[in-house]
Amino acid sequence: MRYVKVTWHHDFDNEPVTYFHEVGDDNYETRRVQTYRDGHREWADENHETATAGLAEIPIAAVDEIASQPEFEAEEITQDEFEREWSSAR
Repeated sequence: MRYVKVTWHHDFDNEPVTYFHEVGDDNYETRRVQTYRDGHREWADENHETATAGLAEIPIAAVDEIASQPEFEAEEITQDEFEREWSSAR
């Protein structure tokens, strides 16, 4: 597993600003947390999704590929950091 934090710089009020991804060896998400400007969080895994939070249907790109896009910052994070976000979201 790898864990990725992506910050999306945008002006949309109803879109997430930060994503936390748990990514399997096949580069597909297994769990996701997304946070919004107003502080609320949504989460998704193979058994749960919301109208706006679901697992990606395509593999998650490498961190450097994500970060090469000017509207994104991306970094690898630890499992512990992901688990804290996961617990907070649930």
